[in-house]
Amino acid sequence: MNAVRMLRYGCKRLAQVLALAGSLPFALVAGFGRYAAGFYACAQLLALVPGLPGDYLRISYYWLTLQKCSLNSRVSFGSFFAQSWSTVGEGVYIGCYCVIGACEIGERSQIASHVQVLSGKRQHSRNSLGEIAGAVESEFEPVHIGADCWIGASAIIMADVGEGTTIGAGAVVAKPIPCGVTAVGNPARLLQRTGEPG
Repeated sequence: MNAVRMLRYGCKRLAQVLALAGSLPFALVAGFGRYAAGFYACAQLLALVPGLPGDYLRISYYWLTLQKCSLNSRVSFGSFFAQSWSTVGEGVYIGCYCVIGACEIGERSQIASHVQVLSGKRQHSRNSLGEIAGAVESEFEPVHIGADCWIGASAIIMADVGEGTTIGAGAVVAKPIPCGVTAVGNPARLLQRTGEPG
C-alpha cells in the first residue's frame, strides 16, 4: 500500500471514528434501534445534515441502530430508514431523498434518488366496516433487495428484487422480480435478462 493510499485509508478511518462519536448520542436516544419513536425522530433529523459529514453521520447512526449495517456504505442527504430491523450490506449506495422501510439490502446494490422501499404491500388493510388500519395494526414485512442490484430513480419497491437485477426509473415493483433481469414500468414487467442483447 503506497503512502497516498495509506493516508486516504487513515483519513477515512478517522472520519468514521469521529462520526461514530457524533452519532452515539442519537443512537442512545433511539435505544440503539429498540425505541421506535426515538429511532424514527433521529433518523429524520440526521437525514438533514448536508455534505460528506452528513453521509458519515448517517451511516454511523445506522451501524449503531439497524439490525445490521456496513460502515462502508452510504446514505445520502434527505434519505432515512423508517424501521430499525433493516439490514444494509457492504458497499451499498442510497441516493438522496429515499425512504426505506423494513428492508434487507444486499452487498454493492445501488439505489438512486427519490426511491421508496415499503415494508411490504399490506401495510394498511381495511376491516369489515371498510375502515383503514393504522400503523399499529399494519402487517410489516421486510423486502429483500439482492446483491449487485440497481434501483432507478423514483422507483417504488414493495416486493423482493433478485440479485443482479436492474429496476428502471419510476417502476413500481408489486410482485417479486427474479435474479439477473431488467424490469420497468408500472407494474414492473421483465424487459430482458441482464447481459442479453436488447
